[in-house]
Amino acid sequence: MDLLETYRRSLTEFTERVGQVTPEQWSDPTPCPGWDVRALVNHVVAEDRWSVDLLDGATVASVGDRYDGDQLSDDPAEAARDAAAAAERVATRPGVLTATVRLSAGDTPAQEYLHQLIAEHLVHGWDLAVAIGCDPRLDPDAVAECARWFSGRAADYRRDDLTRPGVDLPTDADQQDRLIAAFGRNPDWAP
Repeated sequence: MDLLETYRRSLTEFTERVGQVTPEQWSDPTPCPGWDVRALVNHVVAEDRWSVDLLDGATVASVGDRYDGDQLSDDPAEAARDAAAAAERVATRPGVLTATVRLSAGDTPAQEYLHQLIAEHLVHGWDLAVAIGCDPRLDPDAVAECARWFSGRAADYRRDDLTRPGVDLPTDADQQDRLIAAFGRNPDWAP
């Protein structure tokens, strides 16, 4: 699947799930230790806002603490949709795929950064789905692309403490469960 289409699908899936959160679920636990539903959604919305600046050529230093704190205000679903729409507009501009993004880890090809963002939306989309009790199935094509990309990076992510150790799975586990487990989640997690 085309990288930008995969990115779009991951954005859409995540924002649709945010729209399913009921008012009483914002303080519910998630598979991310220390994060309730609101903190998880706030994290992804902040990442989407960061991506606009970074894909537009800004540096981490120039963005500074602009996206620290609450990014959701009184309407988290609207904040998520707005941030995703802005992120998609910048990511799909001509020339972005050949650009270099200046991340805290160093200069990074934009295609690599978009893969990181896809993983962010898919894995945290799953986190959100299981936290609020909605269908956790992810777009299978996006999962396949993310799994392909992550297979060459899983050891680096664990070494840099970006993910928890993987979870052991039965041999017949599907690709989504394998991806979720590779990011240190238990596919059978429940609140």
